[in-house]
Amino acid sequence: MNLMGQLENKLKRLKLGGILHTLDEQLRQAESDHRSHVEFLETILEDEIERREAKKLDLRLSRAGFEEEKTLEGFNWSFNPTIPKKQLWDLAACHFIERHEHVLLVGQVGVGKTHLGQALGHAACRKGFTTLFVKAKRMLGPLAAGRADDTRDRRLRTYLLPDLLIVDDFGLRKLTIEQADDFYDVVTERHLAGSMIVTSNRDLREWVALFPDPVLGNSAMDRLAHNAHQVVIKGPSFRKEMGPGGGESSSHQEGGDETAR
Repeated sequence: MNLMGQLENKLKRLKLGGILHTLDEQLRQAESDHRSHVEFLETILEDEIERREAKKLDLRLSRAGFEEEKTLEGFNWSFNPTIPKKQLWDLAACHFIERHEHVLLVGQVGVGKTHLGQALGHAACRKGFTTLFVKAKRMLGPLAAGRADDTRDRRLRTYLLPDLLIVDDFGLRKLTIEQADDFYDVVTERHLAGSMIVTSNRDLREWVALFPDPVLGNSAMDRLAHNAHQVVIKGPSFRKEMGPGGGESSSHQEGGDETAR
């Protein structure tokens, strides 16, 4: 076996096979730039670190369950200048996750809450935090089913383990007794132990009324709102602008697709 063959075998044994993808190019560049052996080693190791970090990010994004890849960079801020851009960019630094705080995104249908929720989740993935995005209905449905087959505790752990849980479209309709209990358990179990982003079309003052038991509702809201950043979005709907006769310009069309929810 020649020297390169031996090197390839040893790199793979050390689980450094990714270096082989750019090794020839890096060798040529090192010779051209007259790099020292130490500089060459630092370069190929930096490449390997970047490859591994990119792979980890892809895995976090895949496991997050986002509907689409949404980012703050891709949001059409010009459509509605009243959206609190600075507050959202500050939240994208993800210090709220480090402090186990929550974010409540509230506004009418179509103002961009789902996009912004997923965008903050995408930022969290880039910062190295585990994230899970789920529609409220799709979270509460499996938890209810778990009561019938004795898997509720296992299903509940799915929503407790991530650093950040994003619950989208909360409060579309009133909660059943079982749904209220399940949502309360998610909130209380994550309280001071993990972060949540909750998006809703309803004003925060309406949330307690969604619970059949107002005591349970007040208790859940106390935990959510006490440690939460409230982002209230007012203004026009991207969906309405994109609808027939909306009079949208081509730039609104492009942005509207990105920020329709």
